[in-house]
Amino acid sequence: MVTVGLAFISALVGWSATAALAAYAQRRPSVAAVGWLIAALGTTVGLSAGVIGALFDFGELTFRLLQIGISLIGPLYMSWGAFEYGVRSPRGRFTSRLFLSALTIVPLVVMSVDRLSTRFGDSYPALGEHYDLIPRTLVNVTQAFVVVLLVTAAVTVARRASDSRTTDLSVLGLVALSVLLSVLVGRLGLGALGPLLMFGAISALWGAAALAARPRRDRYDDEDDYYDDADEDLDDDLMEEPVRRKRRAADPYDDYYDGPPVRQAPPAELRGVITIYTLAEGQGAGFDRLADAVVAQVCEHEPDTLLFACHTVPSAPLQRIVYAIYRDELAQEEHEQQPHVLEFARLSTQHVVATNVIELSLSGAAASDGLAAMLMPR
Repeated sequence: MVTVGLAFISALVGWSATAALAAYAQRRPSVAAVGWLIAALGTTVGLSAGVIGALFDFGELTFRLLQIGISLIGPLYMSWGAFEYGVRSPRGRFTSRLFLSALTIVPLVVMSVDRLSTRFGDSYPALGEHYDLIPRTLVNVTQAFVVVLLVTAAVTVARRASDSRTTDLSVLGLVALSVLLSVLVGRLGLGALGPLLMFGAISALWGAAALAARPRRDRYDDEDDYYDDADEDLDDDLMEEPVRRKRRAADPYDDYYDGPPVRQAPPAELRGVITIYTLAEGQGAGFDRLADAVVAQVCEHEPDTLLFACHTVPSAPLQRIVYAIYRDELAQEEHEQQPHVLEFARLSTQHVVATNVIELSLSGAAASDGLAAMLMPR
């Protein structure tokens, strides 16, 4: 009865983890999240078969479902999700997907139809005690591929200069722990200890996905000083540029006699907003298409929106910064109620994991005559 209770608890936790992973995949969609969801679903189906086997003794069907879940689908898709999470090379990802397809279909078919040997009991059966040479070989090849994926992902993340490297390595470590426990139970069975170790495997995968889905802090979050400094630098650049141009084209003493350039203050009611979007992995192209469309609509239909531009950040490819200047507060309110702006806000949620908004009250600015015309053609 102890084995039955542990098997039931591990299956129950497995279904809970699968539901949580589905929520994570919806909240922060990525290929890695989908891979971990498939791994959790396959493993949980196997564990559910394990509950039936522990109650009424294992048979061919329950044995096959258990081993396909914990020895094939679970480890394979856990490691593939880790690879997609840690490796950004398009070529590497494409190659991994080719091997993934082959190592899913062929072993799955063989493990489903190959004949089994010996009788079963009520504890988790070991893979090698019942499968013949061919399915065992295919599982060995698949699990060797699993090791390659995990090691490659870990090495890639460790060598990458990133603020989130520690978090990424923690995610990969939890996935590797989950894979190790699942492979051990599949190969050795381990009696009543098997369901307990699978409980740990499911929990580790759950923790890895939760850590990966958590919005990452970056240098734009809660750093108002950063924007203050950036605004000061921008003002300095805009102030100094006319002086440099004058010195190249005019007498050096002009600056002395004319005095420093005059800062012209904009109207007191001018409003500005900076919006920083943090995108989900692989969602840059989709967000950029939406941003291009809404920028075009603002240019065409909002004469009182003086500037509306979307910027990428070379040092942070998952960041987008939208900078807007409105003629007054009423213009800002009208902009926020435009149909194209509301549609952009609705559709962009599938690409964005975090949004920061900074309200600006402009106290002074200077720019070349053609800047507004270049950014906002009417």
